[in-house]
This record gives sequence, C-alpha cells and structure tokens, in this order.
Amino acid sequence: MNVLRRQFLKLAGVAAAATAFGGLGFDLKPTTAHAQLLKLSWAKQTTSVCCYCSVGCGLLVHTAKEGSGRAINVEGDPDHPINEGSLCAKGASIWQLGENDKRVLTPMYRAAYSDKWEPKSWEWMLETIAKRVKDVRDQTFETKNAKGQIVNRTMGLASVGSAALDNEECWIYQSMLRALGLVFIEHQARI
Repeated sequence: MNVLRRQFLKLAGVAAAATAFGGLGFDLKPTTAHAQLLKLSWAKQTTSVCCYCSVGCGLLVHTAKEGSGRAINVEGDPDHPINEGSLCAKGASIWQLGENDKRVLTPMYRAAYSDKWEPKSWEWMLETIAKRVKDVRDQTFETKNAKGQIVNRTMGLASVGSAALDNEECWIYQSMLRALGLVFIEHQARI
C-alpha cells in the first residue's frame, strides 16, 4: 500500500477523533431543542424584546399581579420568530437588569482628572450634557465648506445609537441629530 504522508496524517486524525468521541457516546443523529415555558397562574405574562444586542430576541416577562408588580421571571418567547424561545447568556440573565440590589439608580459623575464618582441629580446631569453639546456644536459648526457650498454641519459631534431602540425611536433620534447638524450618525445594529 502506497500512502503519502498527508494521507497518513488525515487517516490518523480521523482515527484519533473516532476513538476519542466514540467512547463518549457521541451521536450524529439530529435532535430538536424545545423551550420549556414556566406556567405561573398567579403572575401576569407580558411579551418584550431583549435590550442587549440588535438581534431582537423575544422575551416573556412574568410580573406579580398583586403587590409590587416587579418582574419575577424572564424567559425566551417560544412563539417569537427570531429566537423561538432560546436566549444567549446575556438574554437569559436579563431578569437581573431590573432586579439587582447593586444597580445604580442615580446618575454618577466623575469630574475631569478625578478618581471618584459622585452622585448627581437628573436635572443637573441633563443640563450639563445639553450645555456641553451646545458648546461643542457652536464651536465646530460650519455653514459653508471649503468650496463655498452651504453644508450646515458640525464635525465635532458624533452619535452611536442603541440596539434597544425600535424603528420609531431611531427615526425621531436621528431627526434630532440631523437637526443639530451631525454628520457622523451610526447605529449599534450596523457596527
């Protein structure tokens, strides 16, 4: 038998894999995974969409009918056409996003060159952000380009949108950014 070196290595690799996985009960027959719904008769079930990435996996959120109305269970929606009940690791742990005792509930601000975060009010934070956006826009706004064409733009601001926004929210957000004169508008779903 005349076996080349490359053929010998291929045969040795196949034999090693078959030996390794053969003893473990490795089976190549197709299987079907099914999501198992938790039936909570005492909870209200609401559909939602996962906020972590741009896939848009469907969720079933169970909230207490009586009392606090807080989320008690979150799982994949088996009737959703995108994920059919399955969730990634982030989606499977999404319940902790709202029900977490370590969650930051107030805006935190770290001043330039500071090593400490300090809590601020929402009013202070929104006013500070608006003032800084206006200052940068005023400093970098161009009405005409080098050729003398009217451009009405600012090159000093950019935006990267969120996958948690739906189409309507993206439209109004982009409209606001264009009204400010932004050119660099991107969305997380496209990155």
